[in-house]
Amino acid sequence: MGGCQSSPNVPQTSIHEFTVKDAADNDVDLSVYKGKVLLVVNVASRCGLTKGNYTQLTELHTKYKEKGFEILAFPCNQFANQEPGNNDEIKEFACTRFKAEFPIFGKINVNGKNTAPIYNFLKANSKAGVLGSRINWNFTKFLVDGDGHVKNRYSPQTSPLQIENDIKSLLGLSEL
Repeated sequence: MGGCQSSPNVPQTSIHEFTVKDAADNDVDLSVYKGKVLLVVNVASRCGLTKGNYTQLTELHTKYKEKGFEILAFPCNQFANQEPGNNDEIKEFACTRFKAEFPIFGKINVNGKNTAPIYNFLKANSKAGVLGSRINWNFTKFLVDGDGHVKNRYSPQTSPLQIENDIKSLLGLSEL
């Protein structure tokens, strides 16, 4: 599924129906994440939101990865050229500087005629943001349940830790 989807017409009913490219350009069938709660994020290395988001994403991943939670990071360079590196550089940055252990996929487009099909799905199955269904900046977040359905969309200004209670709810974890 390496081609581009030019139409926002999205027949898929679950994120698990997609195959995406990892940072090494290998196909990854997202059905491997069935049963896991996912936070899907478009990331960038040179954004003012980078440090806080990567730090908190790593914290959430560490805290909940053994409980059925995964973060899927999709680098994107469509916002002020804030992710100019190649896939290897992007992964090295996230893993070395922020100790990210969650998957960093290949760089994609999240808007426009070359939007990655997974992002057409995410946008079509969530409440529109401030600019309609378009992704308006780096670090827009989508929370997906274990069945692969989009449960919520969060703006770039919503910090990952602000989503923690929603993640815990989908994981079936009660307050202590």
